[in-house]
Amino acid sequence: MPESQPHILVTGATRGIGAAILKSLTERGAKVVGHGTRAAPGILAADLSQAGAGDRLWDAALEVLDGRIDVLINNAGVFEAIAVDAPDADWQASWARTMQINLQGSADLCRRMLLQAQGRDADASGLRGRIVNVASRAAYRGDSPAHWHYAASKAGMVAMTKSIARGYAGQGLIAFAICPGYVMTGMAEDYLASRGGDKLLADIPLGRVAQPDEVASVATYLALDAPASMTGAVLDVNGASFVR
Repeated sequence: MPESQPHILVTGATRGIGAAILKSLTERGAKVVGHGTRAAPGILAADLSQAGAGDRLWDAALEVLDGRIDVLINNAGVFEAIAVDAPDADWQASWARTMQINLQGSADLCRRMLLQAQGRDADASGLRGRIVNVASRAAYRGDSPAHWHYAASKAGMVAMTKSIARGYAGQGLIAFAICPGYVMTGMAEDYLASRGGDKLLADIPLGRVAQPDEVASVATYLALDAPASMTGAVLDVNGASFVR
């Protein structure tokens, strides 16, 4: 894996955490391509709710990144409510969409990262690639009654990260996960407003939600600086609202 100007793919990079990650990595000198639902300068379009979209995104990113991706950051995700008493078809569709975007799309990209790593030379430290998966504290403490599927998808992402770390460290592929709590993105603002912001903030000992650049600083560290021995680590960014 090259030690200068790493080539990085960041999904869900058009706003919030993803945009902050893209900015932080670019400032560190990485060659970064982002992903969103619509194409824009530096952004590749892909609808991860569609089967196979992750593979198509990977191939498009390879073209932009000169045939190699050194770091994959899976940040794309949806946080959409579905009531337990919703019609059966709506319930099933909501679960399928959330799992496809939050977990299956990320898994498809992780698989492509692994297959690439197995076919390339290692760098001086023995590494062939890095994966950073942005999960959620919901993976550990659960979420609201309308968001079982979100919590389940993020728990799956954490388990996937640990499985990759354990299974492929010997082949030079390392993997990390980040578990933010509430982050001041558009989604968080809407949710805080709908759930009663003061009550939710009272559950955060720090007294505020995280800022996107705080999560981005952790992602940047894991993408560029974290030692290989940290593989499998899950880092919390939640203001001590959940400790383990």
